[in-house]
Amino acid sequence: MLVVKNNIEKIKKVDRKKKVKKIGLYFGSFNPIHNGHLILANHIVQNAGLDELWFVVSRRNPLKSGKGLLDDRKRFALVQMAIEDNPLLKACDIEFYLPTPSYTVNTLAYLSDKHPDKEFHIIMGQDNIVTFNKWKNYETILEYYSIIVYPRPNTPHSDFLNHPNVSMVEAPQVEISSSLIRENIKQNKSVQYLLPDNVRQEIEKSNYYRD
Repeated sequence: MLVVKNNIEKIKKVDRKKKVKKIGLYFGSFNPIHNGHLILANHIVQNAGLDELWFVVSRRNPLKSGKGLLDDRKRFALVQMAIEDNPLLKACDIEFYLPTPSYTVNTLAYLSDKHPDKEFHIIMGQDNIVTFNKWKNYETILEYYSIIVYPRPNTPHSDFLNHPNVSMVEAPQVEISSSLIRENIKQNKSVQYLLPDNVRQEIEKSNYYRD
């Protein structure tokens, strides 16, 4: 934790007269990425004071079976395809190169060290902020980074929403799940309109999620 803090404190001393890009970090397995992810991301990047939003694709945890989880690089490629026509959205594979299990505090420290001209903001659902106290070094994250929270249905209030570095943003609640898409594919049901067309076509061509 001391190393992480020292790295972040060093970064905070960067000359802020330089133009700093505000980057939202949207973490997830994106297994696969779907239209719900894209609608939410596009809304937040345009309404939360951000310059860009990065989809941070989580790698497969080697300590878990990974059943149903598509290969890391294939999921990343699908994200790239899904956002290729939107310059405000980027795909980020940084967690593929970091030790596992991946902890957000370590990813943030690494990104901040590599990109001192950028200011990183975490994007998470309201259901995640409720259990934020269980995250590794959550106090450090709260001290050095801001968190943008989007609403989730039937979620209890969290006192973290009162923290000065936490803000709530209104956003569309599109109830599409990756698990539903995977199950539909297994059952040979249509997933049209749930995914971007190019992503759907790649999944069908490559026979992803059939097993």
